[in-house]
Amino acid sequence: MKSILMAGVLCLFAGAALADPIEGLWKTQPDDGAYAHVKIAPCGAAYCGTIVKSFNADGEYQSPNVGKQIVIDMVPAGGGKYEGKVWRPSNNKIYIGKIALSGASMKLSGCVAGGLICAKQNWSKVQ
Repeated sequence: MKSILMAGVLCLFAGAALADPIEGLWKTQPDDGAYAHVKIAPCGAAYCGTIVKSFNADGEYQSPNVGKQIVIDMVPAGGGKYEGKVWRPSNNKIYIGKIALSGASMKLSGCVAGGLICAKQNWSKVQ
């Protein structure tokens, strides 16, 4: 019985150690005077990010965007890069999305024209 319990505990630790570097809580770059904390987690075979807190110059505030998905169906493309879609709350549009990870920072791009024209943001990992 002890060996079964120990095997289960080891599997839990191994799973945590294998978490993808994109997973976790990220702070967005300010956009139109506000920024957010986004929780990125697996969603099927991809990764999705949901706004969990919003902030402006006065501190945390209850934005109507809290709970909405901003990173949509990002799939690994190799070398710390991901591809999917991103939603920009300030204009309520969804764009072709690209992410490039480098340690505790992320460059997130929203693109049009088949990915030729992109606007970029730099996000930092909170947890």
